[in-house]
Amino acid sequence: MSNEEWFPLIDEQGTTIGKATRKECHNGSKLLHPVVHLHILNREGKLYLQKRSMHKDIQPGKWDTAVGGHMDYGESVEEALSREVREELGITSFVPVHASTYIFESAREREMVHSFYTVYDGAITIDPVEIDAGRYWSFAEIHQNMGKGIFTPNFEQEFSRLEPLLLQAFQTPEGD
Repeated sequence: MSNEEWFPLIDEQGTTIGKATRKECHNGSKLLHPVVHLHILNREGKLYLQKRSMHKDIQPGKWDTAVGGHMDYGESVEEALSREVREELGITSFVPVHASTYIFESAREREMVHSFYTVYDGAITIDPVEIDAGRYWSFAEIHQNMGKGIFTPNFEQEFSRLEPLLLQAFQTPEGD
Protein backbone atom coordinates (compact mmCIF):
# COMPACT_ATOMS: atom_id res chain seq x y z
CA MET A 1 0.00 0.00 0.00
CA SER A 2 1.53 3.27 -1.16
CA ASN A 3 1.13 6.38 0.95
CA GLU A 4 1.30 8.46 -2.24
CA GLU A 5 -1.36 11.20 -2.35
CA TRP A 6 -3.74 10.90 -5.32
CA PHE A 7 -5.53 13.96 -6.66
CA PRO A 8 -8.48 13.91 -9.06
CA LEU A 9 -7.75 15.26 -12.53
CA ILE A 10 -10.61 17.36 -13.87
CA ASP A 11 -11.73 19.10 -17.03
CA GLU A 12 -12.55 22.83 -17.22
CA GLN A 13 -16.12 22.09 -15.99
CA GLY A 14 -14.81 20.34 -12.86
CA THR A 15 -15.71 16.81 -13.99
CA THR A 16 -13.27 14.14 -12.80
CA ILE A 17 -11.50 12.59 -15.78
CA GLY A 18 -8.70 10.68 -14.03
CA LYS A 19 -6.21 10.84 -11.21
CA ALA A 20 -2.55 11.66 -10.67
CA THR A 21 -0.10 11.88 -7.78
CA ARG A 22 0.78 15.12 -5.98
CA LYS A 23 4.22 14.95 -7.59
CA GLU A 24 2.73 14.62 -11.08
CA CYS A 25 0.39 17.56 -10.46
CA HIS A 26 3.19 19.83 -9.13
CA ASN A 27 6.01 19.05 -11.60
CA GLY A 28 5.05 21.62 -14.22
CA SER A 29 2.69 19.23 -16.06
CA LYS A 30 -0.20 21.69 -15.57
CA LEU A 31 -2.60 18.78 -14.93
CA LEU A 32 -5.80 20.51 -13.77
CA HIS A 33 -6.74 19.44 -10.22
CA PRO A 34 -9.20 20.84 -7.64
CA VAL A 35 -8.40 22.63 -4.39
CA VAL A 36 -10.45 24.28 -1.65
CA HIS A 37 -9.86 27.62 0.10
CA LEU A 38 -11.56 29.08 3.16
CA HIS A 39 -11.31 32.76 4.09
CA ILE A 40 -12.07 33.33 7.78
CA LEU A 41 -13.38 36.71 8.92
CA ASN A 42 -13.88 37.58 12.57
CA ARG A 43 -16.60 39.87 13.85
CA GLU A 44 -14.11 42.78 13.88
CA GLY A 45 -13.85 42.44 10.10
CA LYS A 46 -10.29 41.11 10.09
CA LEU A 47 -9.13 38.26 7.88
CA TYR A 48 -7.26 35.27 9.32
CA LEU A 49 -4.18 34.27 7.33
CA GLN A 50 -1.78 31.38 7.76
CA LYS A 51 1.98 31.55 7.29
CA ARG A 52 2.93 28.53 5.20
CA SER A 53 5.49 26.17 6.68
CA MET A 54 9.07 26.62 5.47
CA HIS A 55 8.91 22.91 4.55
CA LYS A 56 6.20 23.41 1.88
CA ASP A 57 7.22 22.62 -1.71
CA ILE A 58 5.26 25.61 -3.05
CA GLN A 59 5.49 29.17 -1.62
CA PRO A 60 7.18 28.27 1.73
CA GLY A 61 7.08 30.94 4.44
CA LYS A 62 4.52 33.14 2.66
CA TRP A 63 1.24 34.34 4.18
CA ASP A 64 -1.77 32.74 2.53
CA THR A 65 -5.52 32.11 2.72
CA ALA A 66 -6.60 30.78 6.16
CA VAL A 67 -7.12 27.29 4.75
CA GLY A 68 -6.04 25.85 1.43
CA GLY A 69 -5.78 22.25 0.42
CA HIS A 70 -6.12 19.67 -2.30
CA MET A 71 -9.15 17.49 -2.78
CA ASP A 72 -8.38 13.80 -2.49
CA TYR A 73 -9.45 11.45 -5.25
CA GLY A 74 -13.09 10.44 -4.65
CA GLU A 75 -13.78 13.30 -2.23
CA SER A 76 -16.45 16.00 -2.72
CA VAL A 77 -15.68 19.72 -2.46
CA GLU A 78 -17.59 19.91 0.86
CA GLU A 79 -15.76 16.87 2.30
CA ALA A 80 -12.38 18.30 1.28
CA LEU A 81 -13.21 21.70 2.80
CA SER A 82 -14.31 20.19 6.13
CA ARG A 83 -11.25 17.91 6.26
CA GLU A 84 -8.75 20.66 5.42
CA VAL A 85 -10.26 23.13 7.94
CA ARG A 86 -10.16 20.46 10.65
CA GLU A 87 -6.59 19.36 9.79
CA GLU A 88 -5.05 22.81 9.41
CA LEU A 89 -6.89 24.87 12.06
CA GLY A 90 -8.72 22.37 14.28
CA ILE A 91 -12.11 23.94 13.42
CA THR A 92 -14.99 21.46 13.24
CA SER A 93 -18.02 23.76 13.23
CA PHE A 94 -18.38 26.59 10.72
CA VAL A 95 -20.80 27.72 8.02
CA PRO A 96 -19.06 28.01 4.63
CA VAL A 97 -20.43 30.36 1.97
CA HIS A 98 -19.30 29.75 -1.62
CA ALA A 99 -17.46 32.81 -2.95
CA SER A 100 -16.11 31.73 -6.34
CA THR A 101 -14.65 28.96 -8.45
CA TYR A 102 -11.82 29.80 -10.83
CA ILE A 103 -8.69 28.36 -12.42
CA PHE A 104 -5.32 29.46 -11.02
CA GLU A 105 -2.15 28.74 -12.93
CA SER A 106 1.44 29.14 -11.79
CA ALA A 107 4.72 28.01 -13.33
CA ARG A 108 4.36 24.62 -11.61
CA GLU A 109 0.67 23.80 -11.47
CA ARG A 110 -2.89 24.46 -12.60
CA GLU A 111 -5.73 24.30 -10.08
CA MET A 112 -9.49 24.77 -10.03
CA VAL A 113 -9.99 26.72 -6.80
CA HIS A 114 -13.27 26.37 -4.91
CA SER A 115 -13.19 29.40 -2.64
CA PHE A 116 -15.41 29.87 0.42
CA TYR A 117 -15.63 32.29 3.34
CA THR A 118 -17.05 32.16 6.85
CA VAL A 119 -17.43 34.47 9.84
CA TYR A 120 -15.83 32.73 12.81
CA ASP A 121 -14.64 33.86 16.24
CA GLY A 122 -13.92 30.51 17.88
CA ALA A 123 -10.70 28.76 18.83
CA ILE A 124 -8.04 28.07 16.20
CA THR A 125 -5.37 25.44 16.72
CA ILE A 126 -2.84 25.46 13.89
CA ASP A 127 -1.16 22.32 12.61
CA PRO A 128 2.55 23.02 13.25
CA VAL A 129 3.61 20.70 10.41
CA GLU A 130 1.58 22.61 7.80
CA ILE A 131 1.63 26.13 9.25
CA ASP A 132 4.33 28.23 10.93
CA ALA A 133 1.95 30.90 12.28
CA GLY A 134 -1.50 32.40 11.93
CA ARG A 135 -3.18 35.67 12.81
CA TYR A 136 -5.94 38.09 11.89
CA TRP A 137 -5.03 40.95 9.52
CA SER A 138 -6.99 44.16 8.90
CA PHE A 139 -7.83 44.89 5.28
CA ALA A 140 -5.64 48.03 5.53
CA GLU A 141 -2.68 45.89 6.71
CA ILE A 142 -3.20 43.51 3.79
CA HIS A 143 -3.29 46.43 1.33
CA GLN A 144 -0.09 47.91 2.83
CA ASN A 145 1.75 44.61 2.24
CA MET A 146 0.44 43.67 -1.21
CA GLY A 147 3.11 43.22 -3.88
CA LYS A 148 5.97 43.00 -1.36
CA GLY A 149 6.53 39.24 -1.55
CA ILE A 150 4.91 38.64 1.86
CA PHE A 151 1.78 36.92 0.50
CA THR A 152 1.43 34.08 -2.00
CA PRO A 153 0.59 35.29 -5.52
CA ASN A 154 -2.60 33.20 -5.40
CA PHE A 155 -3.73 34.90 -2.17
CA GLU A 156 -3.09 38.38 -3.62
CA GLN A 157 -5.09 37.59 -6.76
CA GLU A 158 -7.95 35.96 -4.84
CA PHE A 159 -8.11 38.69 -2.19
CA SER A 160 -8.24 41.39 -4.88
CA ARG A 161 -11.12 39.58 -6.58
CA LEU A 162 -13.07 38.72 -3.40
CA GLU A 163 -12.47 41.80 -1.25
CA PRO A 164 -15.86 43.45 -2.02
CA LEU A 165 -17.67 40.19 -1.19
CA LEU A 166 -15.66 39.72 2.02
CA LEU A 167 -16.37 43.29 3.14
CA GLN A 168 -20.07 42.82 2.41
CA ALA A 169 -20.11 39.51 4.32
CA PHE A 170 -18.66 41.19 7.39
CA GLN A 171 -21.03 44.16 7.20
CA THR A 172 -24.19 42.08 6.72
CA PRO A 173 -26.03 41.84 10.05
CA GLU A 174 -26.66 38.25 11.05
CA GLY A 175 -29.77 39.04 13.11
CA ASP A 176 -28.36 37.77 16.41
